Amino acid sequence: MPPTPLSSQEEEKQVGRMDAQLAKRLLKYAWPYKKLLLLTLFLVLMVPLLDLAGTIIVKEALDGPLKSIIDSGSSDGSSSISGMNFFQDWAQTFEFELDHLSSARSSLFNYCRVYLFILLMFIALRYAQGLMMATIGQKVMRDVRMQIFSHLQRMPLEFFHKNPVGALVTRLTNDVEALNQLFTSGVVTLLADIILLTGISCVLFYNSPDLALVTVSVVPVLLIATFIFRYFARKFYREQRSHLSHLNAFTQESLQGIDTIQLFTRESETRSRFRGINFNYMKAFLKTVLAYSIYFPVIEMVSATALVLIILRGGYLLGSNGIEFGTFFLFWRFLERFLMPIRDMAERYNVLQAAMAASERIFRVLDSEESIRNRPDAKSVDNIKGEIEFDRVTFSYNSKDIVLKNFSAKVKTGESVAIVGATGAGKSTLITLLSRFYDPQEGGIKLDGTDLRDLKKQEFRSRMAVVLQDPFIFSRSILENITLGNPNISREQAIEAAKRVNAHGFIERLPDGYDTHLQERGGTLSVGERQLLSFARALSHDPDLIVLDEATAHVDTETEKLIQEALEVLLKDRTSIVIAHRLSTIQRADRILVLHKGELRESGQHQELLTEKGIYYRLYQLQFLGEAGM
Repeated sequence: MPPTPLSSQEEEKQVGRMDAQLAKRLLKYAWPYKKLLLLTLFLVLMVPLLDLAGTIIVKEALDGPLKSIIDSGSSDGSSSISGMNFFQDWAQTFEFELDHLSSARSSLFNYCRVYLFILLMFIALRYAQGLMMATIGQKVMRDVRMQIFSHLQRMPLEFFHKNPVGALVTRLTNDVEALNQLFTSGVVTLLADIILLTGISCVLFYNSPDLALVTVSVVPVLLIATFIFRYFARKFYREQRSHLSHLNAFTQESLQGIDTIQLFTRESETRSRFRGINFNYMKAFLKTVLAYSIYFPVIEMVSATALVLIILRGGYLLGSNGIEFGTFFLFWRFLERFLMPIRDMAERYNVLQAAMAASERIFRVLDSEESIRNRPDAKSVDNIKGEIEFDRVTFSYNSKDIVLKNFSAKVKTGESVAIVGATGAGKSTLITLLSRFYDPQEGGIKLDGTDLRDLKKQEFRSRMAVVLQDPFIFSRSILENITLGNPNISREQAIEAAKRVNAHGFIERLPDGYDTHLQERGGTLSVGERQLLSFARALSHDPDLIVLDEATAHVDTETEKLIQEALEVLLKDRTSIVIAHRLSTIQRADRILVLHKGELRESGQHQELLTEKGIYYRLYQLQFLGEAGM
């Protein structure tokens, strides 16, 4: 059964309001940058005010010096000049007109200089505001991503079994990006819009209450259209996010299992499923586009209607000398600025809702309990002798099907113990519990007499080396895959470990030797080479406890013999637990434990178990006869 997605349908049913608790938690991420926040808030206050001031300066220039210049140019002063004093009166009038015109032009130039200064200040502060908001957004994104990634690294395997990797990647990418939009074009921009709206309204009503009422008469229509758009856009946006999460999860799973898909020729069926998921995502996206394509023409129509009303009413007031031309220009100019914040309200709201929805998903991950954690009084692990005791361990993955039942066994220091059994007997589960990826429901596991739950898990894990049947190879160099970035392992030690497990030969044949960069999951290496590389990785860390979980299952017989020779030396004075289907590889084990349906049924050495002719004997006969018949 596939794991239950983290972003289920219930998760996508977001609330229709900003959650104050979420907003408070989000603010904590921005609080370390409070100085930048204060500077940004100052810029948010100044930029709209400068925008208003620039338009007011133009209005004053139109009604002041520019009007005087126009009036002077249209009047010749002939009506006041007559009689014997014609030339004298004309000269005085001309001199007065020249002085008046010169003063008007000087005043106009002063207005232009002030306007240019305001414009330059507006551009500079607008640039600084955008830079500050982007800086805060990026810093918050960095911190949130680091916290999510660090939290995911601490989560137990059970968490990843239940939550697809694609959905978790969406949390780290798309959802965190939504938080960036919150800080760059959400709250701060919304605050700037409120300031701009308030300032424009005050200026409009101060200059002409008549025209101001005409301007705000379209606001109810805008608000109705905006709220309708907001409802549908939010609904379509949720669908889009849900399908995107599903698309990411399915894509990631399909690419990881591409070898299985190709081997079983399921390419057509997989493409068909992907086509359906992709089509659903496209439909959800197009619904959002449809909402926008209807909303914005409606807004433009309302804006055009407001402009027509201002022209008609403003033209009448101009003709009756009710207003000056500068006032008419002010309303013309401020109309777009007045309607734009209202028009963008729906988009701002969607940014806020997207951020709230993303933060809910992010905090759901961060709030998920780290079920396997160190106790407050957990002990440090200084030296490990390697004595392991399974004390009446009972375990179940789903609280229904018991995998291990009252299992007890003791592995002495330096002893090599093999665990065998049919598939599903619980062999790998023992290794999972020993690594403390899970805790048993009953009983416990002791290391050197101390329960694992009383030890710091990172420390005792660092003294273990586990080689799995399907080793994971990272997209790094050969050397990095061996050392895993451990600064305590030198290049010489890594090469020596590779030599001792006979991996040095194939590594040297690679183009760059130990510096060869591998593809994802070691795709350029054979199965046997990947297994040898994982052996070198385990041995280079010089562990006190070595666990081999079907580690030689994919290695050919000749290579297996070479590995066995190396292991005989490397396992000396170390405790080792070996799980293997190939019974021939464990015949030299100090003791063999036989599991059957989660219970320990037999224990002893190879020859002793064969003599008993029990489960081990039957397993050996089946395998021996099967190999003989090949």
